[in-house]
Amino acid sequence: MFTTEHYFPKDEPGFSAPIANVTAPLGREAILACTVHNLSTYKVAWLRVDTQTILTIHTHVISRSRRVGVTHSDHRTWFLHIRELRETDRGWYMCQINTDPMKSQLGYLDIVVPPDILDRGTSTDQTVREGAPISLTCAATGSPQPQITWRREHPKGTKAITIADGIQVTSYEGPVLNISRVTRQHAGAYLCIASNGVPPTPSKRIMLTVQFPPVITIRNQLVGAALGSELVLECETEAYPKPVSYWSRDNGDIVPVGGSLEPQKIDGSYRSMLRLAIRRVASSDYGTYKCVSKNSLGDTEGTIKLYRE
Repeated sequence: MFTTEHYFPKDEPGFSAPIANVTAPLGREAILACTVHNLSTYKVAWLRVDTQTILTIHTHVISRSRRVGVTHSDHRTWFLHIRELRETDRGWYMCQINTDPMKSQLGYLDIVVPPDILDRGTSTDQTVREGAPISLTCAATGSPQPQITWRREHPKGTKAITIADGIQVTSYEGPVLNISRVTRQHAGAYLCIASNGVPPTPSKRIMLTVQFPPVITIRNQLVGAALGSELVLECETEAYPKPVSYWSRDNGDIVPVGGSLEPQKIDGSYRSMLRLAIRRVASSDYGTYKCVSKNSLGDTEGTIKLYRE
């Protein structure tokens, strides 16, 4: 029985291990390693595969780029250095031994790029009428391609996002946040966050302003008071843009500041509490009071009847 064996001379140069693929961040340095044995008088070269560009031969840098370098460890492991990495450096690199025929192996260099939120394609602050739909968009570049997450900014932490049909979520994934019917509760700051595992993780704040005509809420429309007593009438308004609000009597006269009647206004984000303090009730104070609120989208009023107990 005969067998045929193929073998190379013991001093034939070769590769001791495959080239490990390398992933490095943009702007940093990448080092690819090629380990050989029995190199003797042969030489190792590094090439860029897609352009067939010779980068280094032995200890000499052939490339004109100052970013390229070569080092070795006892002529066994040959390191290709690429500094100040650019996205164009991404690709296959070849380590070659100048035997006849040539021996070569490949390694891949991947460049990761942190996310960048683009002004073009990303929403700016938005103003919308209540009841209308709105789409907030967020565009980002990076490698790998960033994932977009939407959150609502709130002083006390995360605030739920209400999307379609009253569904509430603490965060929403995707480049476009669609709100089918905007309510005043949607008003506030929205954060577009772009992440791909490469720090830093940028975010952009988009303010959503919701416009709506005034709405008045009066909890007690009938209020009784004795002569000489003290009381406060209250009227809550909701509106945006900020309304002009005031108290008037049933004859249409606006209640002035001063005297026994003191109008007060406490403003919130889109809510205002109007209070009318009557320091000492007189007979002339009994009757109907109107709380009036107006803005560019409309006006409304509510009434409180003050009677004698």
